[in-house]
Amino acid sequence: MPNTVQSLREKLLLYRIRVKRDAGAFGRLYDAYVQRIYRFIFFKVPSAEEAQDLTSETFLKLWQHLEQGKPVRNFNALTYGIARNLVADYYRSQGKKPVAELDEETLSVLPDVKALAKLEKTAELSQVLSALKLLKDEYREALIMRYLDGLTPTEIAPVLGKSSGAVRVILHRSLETLRALLTSNE
Repeated sequence: MPNTVQSLREKLLLYRIRVKRDAGAFGRLYDAYVQRIYRFIFFKVPSAEEAQDLTSETFLKLWQHLEQGKPVRNFNALTYGIARNLVADYYRSQGKKPVAELDEETLSVLPDVKALAKLEKTAELSQVLSALKLLKDEYREALIMRYLDGLTPTEIAPVLGKSSGAVRVILHRSLETLRALLTSNE
């Protein structure tokens, strides 16, 4: 669906939530975003169960925010921002540094593995996963949002707190770094 149509649908659903407290409208937004947010969190925490818990908590906090009736300028930025903050809180409470443990068995629980099949064409999945672990968080987040979630640099920018031009640079550098890591492992 084109971005303008999606944006209009989101705005309509957000209006229904804000004005009418429509749980059904929230359910539609949840269905549209749950896999993206789960995947985003999954690459940041050590287990699928923790990713599921944090995804649920993200949507709970999102509902609480929307229930306050405040207008939402950028739904993507709001949703991903809540998820990022919850992951940071998770690691603060655990007293450990974020480490994404990605292996083929764990990846099998991802709801949308077709996008990962594209990565297999250029390198073995295990090599890509190992290389992703070595990327800076910002690089990994940008790659996931762009190539797995299909967001544009303009949509990623507010999530990372950067301009869309800076996001394009981050994407370029992250791809170059990933490519270098993959070629050095050959």
